[in-house]
Amino acid sequence: MKLNINNRILEVDVDPATPLLWVIREQLELTGTKFGCGIGQCGACTVHLDGQPIRSCLTPVQQAIDKEITTIEGIAPNDNEWHIIQEIWIEEQVPQCGYCQSGQIMSVHALLTNNTSPTDKDIDEAMSGNICRCGTYPRVRKGIKRAAATLAAASNTIKGNNGEVD
Repeated sequence: MKLNINNRILEVDVDPATPLLWVIREQLELTGTKFGCGIGQCGACTVHLDGQPIRSCLTPVQQAIDKEITTIEGIAPNDNEWHIIQEIWIEEQVPQCGYCQSGQIMSVHALLTNNTSPTDKDIDEAMSGNICRCGTYPRVRKGIKRAAATLAAASNTIKGNNGEVD
């Protein structure tokens, strides 16, 4: 079957019921997406399917056919740059052990793609499925707020008074 992963069409030969996580990690060797609990509770395996965060440990690969799959490896603008969220994550020292961070970042990316001014409630909702055993939640929130402000400022710089790109 053919999959669109990080804007590349890749072919895999797997059972259609295989969890997407194992296809990503084992077949395609994109190891940024992590296995955590295997029951969709921790969020370490979060990827985007057509822009929406999903738990890849629970999603059969057959559900991803003809859809856009984005992993942590696919959010940066290119191979030589980090996404602004990743840059801020590092600057704010959000990760401690780092294991949950790719899932955290993927959830943040989905949130900020649709909402560059999230409230604390919005943040809590978007991040409710991501568990950090190290307890870096205050740094996660700080990173999200800084990334939101940075993305909003960048958006305002690009747009003129009428909201159109200059």
